[in-house]
Amino acid sequence: MRDFVLITGFSGAGKSQAMACFEDAGYFCVDNLPPEMISQLAELFDHEGSKVERAAVVSDVRGGDLFEGLVMVLDEMTERGLPHRLLFLEASEDVLVNRYKETRRRHPLAIGADGSNPVGGQVVRAIQSERKLLEPLRELASVSIDTSDLSASRLRKVVADKMLPRGSIGRLAVTFLTYGFKHGAPRDADLLFDVRFLPNPHYESDLRPLTGLDDSVRDYVEGSDGIGEFYDHLIPLLDYLLPQYEKEGKAHLTIGIGCTGGRHRSVVIAERLARAYAERGSYLVDVVHRDIEKAPRAP
Repeated sequence: MRDFVLITGFSGAGKSQAMACFEDAGYFCVDNLPPEMISQLAELFDHEGSKVERAAVVSDVRGGDLFEGLVMVLDEMTERGLPHRLLFLEASEDVLVNRYKETRRRHPLAIGADGSNPVGGQVVRAIQSERKLLEPLRELASVSIDTSDLSASRLRKVVADKMLPRGSIGRLAVTFLTYGFKHGAPRDADLLFDVRFLPNPHYESDLRPLTGLDDSVRDYVEGSDGIGEFYDHLIPLLDYLLPQYEKEGKAHLTIGIGCTGGRHRSVVIAERLARAYAERGSYLVDVVHRDIEKAPRAP
């Protein structure tokens, strides 16, 4: 047995997407496994005759009263020398409530007596109850991911970068994530840089409806006073930090670049940084523009 991953966390936080990520990577996957069966399964897979080298199981509050024994099971596995990792998924309360409203799924702790799917206050109370049950597990997690700002595809990428075995090249995966401060800072970023000191294209009527992917906006931002000095400070800082994170065994690093709306300045800066580091070939570089499609506000 080379890797045994336990996935838990809040209902609606994306555990099914996380499991799909492991399944795509060839892991043997089991959903909604009662805690009392986890150590037995791990021991079975760890047997010499087992052909399962990697496995991932989901255990959460759907297990009812049995779920409360998961902490004890993890302690027992550690004492018995059964290798395992715990992935914990969470999201903000308002995001979880909205997800249940949009999908009309039932929260396992908020099912009405008639089998209905209550929303609003009842779901909020269910999430709060779930939080109390999950708190001890969060402290034991090998990796915790806040999925509040993540799409399904983005979540699967983050899980893969943070949890899956690294390839033979072993390069650090670096994501430049742009965002608008008025929409909230990203919860999953490791580093945050604020570029609101640069002139804002939003106040130019011909540039406002465009984005940092357009040539005219890029020329406007790259022509700003002090932009060269900014890069002269930022790039050497990243050149120092990235190898340090890699040396510590970090597989994925998210660098947030923020401006007011997340459509102009941050996009230009992130695109330039991504090109510069991709050309070096030392890192696996990705760019995500979180808020670029959000309509600009009136001046």
